[in-house]
Amino acid sequence: MFTIGAHLSISKGFENLGLEALSIDANTAQFFPRSPRGGKAKPLNQADVDGLQELMDNTTMDVILAHAPYIINLASKSEKTRNNAYEIFEDDLKRLDNLPNNMYNFHPGSHVQQGVEKGIELISDSLNKLIREDMKTTILLETMAGKGTEIGRTFEELESIIEKIDMNEKVGVCIDTCHIYDGGYDIVNDLDGVIDEFDSIIGLDRLKAIHLNDSKYGLNSHKDRHEKIGMGKIGIDAITEIINHKKLRDLPFYLETPNDVEGYKEEIDLLRGLYK
Repeated sequence: MFTIGAHLSISKGFENLGLEALSIDANTAQFFPRSPRGGKAKPLNQADVDGLQELMDNTTMDVILAHAPYIINLASKSEKTRNNAYEIFEDDLKRLDNLPNNMYNFHPGSHVQQGVEKGIELISDSLNKLIREDMKTTILLETMAGKGTEIGRTFEELESIIEKIDMNEKVGVCIDTCHIYDGGYDIVNDLDGVIDEFDSIIGLDRLKAIHLNDSKYGLNSHKDRHEKIGMGKIGIDAITEIINHKKLRDLPFYLETPNDVEGYKEEIDLLRGLYK
């Protein structure tokens, strides 16, 4: 089954998130549990959560993916910034324990001139405190484009974080197609080679989701500018190969293209037609 969805809003509740996803022929969805700029999250409504659970039990709607706010930085030089990131992360994980089949994706962070090794140490130290044995949610490290002092541009950097986490069976990876292409991995001309490299360094068993985005600037640009499917430097042929690749095709795909809901529907219709 082709599992494809888009980034949608939960402003009207979790059940509505599922209904909106189904209305655009999606069978998964990504959402921010709170504002992408941080701040407090709305209290959970049990009836709303039950509505989502019933929807997922009785439709093709499957796993859902929460995305951490962009502002959190577990690798920051500032203790105040790290503590704020930790508090948001901890609160999100506790809330997500109440939702059905879900994962939590986050940008690893930026070392802010402390060096990659120090940044990795700070991230893994926080995750070791945040991860609980009874936690239901799988945490996903996202591949990054490498702008500024971002950590996670290379597979080696992500593996360095994972290997330092005690309960790393609760940690996976989300590949962002725009990010890895911008970061220097040529998924257009050497998709098999990139997948094999990921497998040899991190392991394909860690790959849990894919952000499916085209790229505005392209290979080695380190720009992190998403483009609509087929309208960027990755292109429709490479994207078709990605969604049909035997080692990727059964993963959930999430659109984060510069679109409204109707635009996502058009992209999902296009991609369903290209999935073989």
